Amino acid sequence: MTKNILIVFLFWVFTFFVEAQNKGLVNTSQSPYAKLYTPNLADVRWTGGFWADRFRVCKETMVPQLWKTYTDPNISHSFRNFEIAAGLEQGNFKGPSFHDGDFYKTFEAVASLYATTKAPELDAIMDKAIEVMAKAQREDGYVYTKAIIEQKKSGQTKMFDDKLSFEAYNFGHLMTAACVHHRATGKTSLLNVAKKAADFLIGFYKVATPEQARNAICPSHYMGLTELYRTTNEKRYLDLVKYLVNIKGTTEGTDDNQDRIPFRQQTVAMGHAVRATYLYAGVADVYAETGEDSLMRSLNLIWDNLTQRKMYVTGACGALFDGVSPYGTSYKPNDVQKTHQAFGRDYQLPNVSAHNETCANIGNVLFNWRMFALTGDARYTDVVELALYNSVLSGISLSGNKFFYTNPLAASNDFPYQLRWMGGRIPYIRISNCCPPNTVRTITEVSDYAYSLSDNAVWCNLFGSSHLQTTLKNGQAVSLQQESNYPWDGNVKITVEQLPADDFSLRLRLPSWCSEAKLFINGKATAYTTDKGYVNINRKWKKGDIITWNMAMPTELLESNPLVEETRNQVAVKRGPMVYCLESNDMPSGARVFDVAIPSTATFKPTPTTLDNAPITALETTGVRINDQQWDKTLYRPLSKQKKTIPLKLIPYYAWSNRGPSEMTIWVPLVR
Repeated sequence: MTKNILIVFLFWVFTFFVEAQNKGLVNTSQSPYAKLYTPNLADVRWTGGFWADRFRVCKETMVPQLWKTYTDPNISHSFRNFEIAAGLEQGNFKGPSFHDGDFYKTFEAVASLYATTKAPELDAIMDKAIEVMAKAQREDGYVYTKAIIEQKKSGQTKMFDDKLSFEAYNFGHLMTAACVHHRATGKTSLLNVAKKAADFLIGFYKVATPEQARNAICPSHYMGLTELYRTTNEKRYLDLVKYLVNIKGTTEGTDDNQDRIPFRQQTVAMGHAVRATYLYAGVADVYAETGEDSLMRSLNLIWDNLTQRKMYVTGACGALFDGVSPYGTSYKPNDVQKTHQAFGRDYQLPNVSAHNETCANIGNVLFNWRMFALTGDARYTDVVELALYNSVLSGISLSGNKFFYTNPLAASNDFPYQLRWMGGRIPYIRISNCCPPNTVRTITEVSDYAYSLSDNAVWCNLFGSSHLQTTLKNGQAVSLQQESNYPWDGNVKITVEQLPADDFSLRLRLPSWCSEAKLFINGKATAYTTDKGYVNINRKWKKGDIITWNMAMPTELLESNPLVEETRNQVAVKRGPMVYCLESNDMPSGARVFDVAIPSTATFKPTPTTLDNAPITALETTGVRINDQQWDKTLYRPLSKQKKTIPLKLIPYYAWSNRGPSEMTIWVPLVR
């Protein structure tokens, strides 16, 4: 009997370990209401081109620099707070209340990088950090260094009493980092810390007051708890997040925290954009497990409102540094309530004063990626791609060690107001450095978005030179090699190395920006149809089959809905997934980016070049100079009649401000 129990136990341990190695970043492989799931963490590798270059910088600079930042108390107190809470160092808590979350995101970036590189030094630094984090955790599972350090000094035990505290947010990023670490290493050391923390939350919410229960801003714990459920298969974690969704908005709340009304009554994107997009992503996770129609109804309405009325051309969101809710609060509905880092009203999309926090843009990726997994609809991967290439990458320098908090669509030396976080890129944003670790973890994980799997298909979502080698849920092997210079051109070549013997599908995304594409199989032109933005190629495959997918990539001039006042009669330049901008560094002598216009008949020449050692494709064209006068002490004047031609060079928006502070604009006046 004892021998049989031992065999069963060893089999369970083996199965648990193997399954840990066979789950993607967001593991929907067993989610009953998800249509798609992702390959294992290490099953996709960038082999060349754009994302391979970004991943190289991530490995060599982004992750090492970020780890140094958060473990050096002379720069950041984030990890030192854990050491103090663990009793290993003396001192007081320093930094914002979400500082624990900053370190968890940094840790997740290291874990994701380790999944691909298997570098032993990364495994070693993670083990050491986990020892400290485990010691910092209270016996009951509570782990929030700000409160723990203060409690040791004061003897008080208050928790979740500050509505502006980020306790639950920190818990959520701990859970997510623990799941990624477990899948990357097979170890349970951090997973045990996360489970203990989640079990604490379960006990806490059973006795919490309504006020305490709603003190959970920026709900990363919705995503974290669901992923913990998927990792452990312990239903109590899913039950808790379902409970949290149910009680959200049932007590006194605000649009600033998306709890003025219950979630199922919400129909528009409102309030703080990071808190909102994290909420939507977390609810999408819950829907993947429950299939509750009322959740999907709200998600669909919110998505429509966000993408059709409140999202920038770069995929960024959260237009305002400070906005207002016209609905007040749930307890003072006649008041106008201030909201922070907020969505504006419909079509309220300023340029120079745009907030567009990098974390909100990443939240937009997280939300849309989950919606894609639920539906298989390319309109969501279109947004994922748009944000990744533009408003996420814009948050980090080409060198990988300097950052933006906000991502405006224009920058002017003459702007008359001092904005928070304005200016050039800096290595450490002392007032709030939450975006850098979020950006770096996202870049380490972009390969997780490249392909998706279903029972009888591989879905190609993001293009670029890469290698996929994975196993389907039924045990069948899949291996593909992709070659492409995307996003600089639209030609993609996929070579089949191994696919199931029976009829099997490859699904290729036809991006919304592409109006013409040609498909060849083994050199033969092949007709195709699309379903929800994907081309379905179903056949019996053999090793060596070659799929060529050629997407025309002309440069386009985009105009906005005329209700967007700030961009009326202006155009943005877009080529493929890339949005372009004018930067003062490239302007002819004496001309500013705001002095020129682009003719509706303009043609653009793609020009490969290098910027700060990074290969990019610039665009060259001929514009029109519409102003050569100063506006100093002038509010209005007669329309200038001059229309002198002027050579213009545009660069990808994400690459701006890598040559020092500069003026920049995406939207340019149009000359018809």
